[in-house]
Amino acid sequence: MFKLFRENIRIATGSIRTQLLRTILTVLIIAIGITALVGILTVVSALENTISTKFASMGANTFNINQYENTIRRHGDQLREVINPIISYPEAVAFKNKYKYPLAETSISFIATSTAEIKYETSKTDPENSIVGVDEYFIANSGLETSVGRNFTSFDIQNNTYNCIVGSDFEKGLLKDVNPLDKVISIRGAKFKVIGVLKEKGSTFGNNQDLRVLIPIQVARSLFTSPKINYTMSVMVAQNEMLSQAIDNANSTMRRVRKLSPVKDNNFAIVRSDDLINKILGITQYLGIASWIIGIITVLGSSIALMNIMIVSVTERTREIGVRKALGAKKSTIAFQFFIETLLIGQLGGIIGTSIGISIGYAIATAMSFNFVIPWSAIMAAFATSFAVAIFSGLYPAIKAALLDPIEALRYE
Repeated sequence: MFKLFRENIRIATGSIRTQLLRTILTVLIIAIGITALVGILTVVSALENTISTKFASMGANTFNINQYENTIRRHGDQLREVINPIISYPEAVAFKNKYKYPLAETSISFIATSTAEIKYETSKTDPENSIVGVDEYFIANSGLETSVGRNFTSFDIQNNTYNCIVGSDFEKGLLKDVNPLDKVISIRGAKFKVIGVLKEKGSTFGNNQDLRVLIPIQVARSLFTSPKINYTMSVMVAQNEMLSQAIDNANSTMRRVRKLSPVKDNNFAIVRSDDLINKILGITQYLGIASWIIGIITVLGSSIALMNIMIVSVTERTREIGVRKALGAKKSTIAFQFFIETLLIGQLGGIIGTSIGISIGYAIATAMSFNFVIPWSAIMAAFATSFAVAIFSGLYPAIKAALLDPIEALRYE
């Protein structure tokens, strides 16, 4: 059996060499379809990995309480715009004091400004830095870590110390070539000592996470006194299994803080960190579906081209088939020979298309600052698709060759 298989491989390879130009064109057609499929799937995989990396660090056991975005709700035939009120500082503090769920820590924070100018000695930055007022639980609850230095302590927060923690970009810019720890920077004329540097987070949807400065929340409130400050509460639960119950408890607590009657809807948002990830990843599924549609359309053309070349090959080799049958070759042997030939061409196109598709996907992912990962699902899909193309394209020509009458085949000129 193995000897017969090896012989069919040798015959198929020889036939491919004798029809080299036609084979190359067919392989390229298949490769183009596989390239389209693998290239898009590679970019989608890189995008999903980037999103997961950016958001999953928050952990699956955290949730935030914040203000809803503006929504439109239908009441009969009328549309009414519903705007939830901001979460004020007294409400945030009241929630933290009343929310006593076991093994849960609540953090209160707010973005004071996103256009701050930071000064160090005689240098200063562009006005594109975010100032965030935080407490001692903010870093842990947000999935952040310090690369050097330390986090805020309860002493820092309770005593309103003028300490700060800066994003990683400050090591590349304002505090470049110096040890950032214990350096004094200026924000709106106030002097802050750097006690830590955050690990690099990169950009998320155009928002640079590394151009921010964390300062104690009361200090931030004294420097930035806008009346419309909106606060966020972030809650981390010790065990993921307790998260749903903790959210229910937080929901009832916040309703009590807002004095909502039982018939009224929530006018605040509770967002689980893993819900956010799942929603965003759900969007990328449409990109995957689109890539499959594009790939299938292109591969369908490849299948027709491959089937055509194999039918032509059967016609051109009719006399050869007659001779082999006259010498005792079985129908299954003839069919297997042409099927192997089709399979070789299909897999060759699959290999070339996969290589080009991954290369293009890597280039696009790199250009868009996505975290590239080896797209094993795309590779498996490519080989499965090229195998399916070979089966679909080779089945009819192989059966046609096997059913040729040996006497008529020998007469063929």
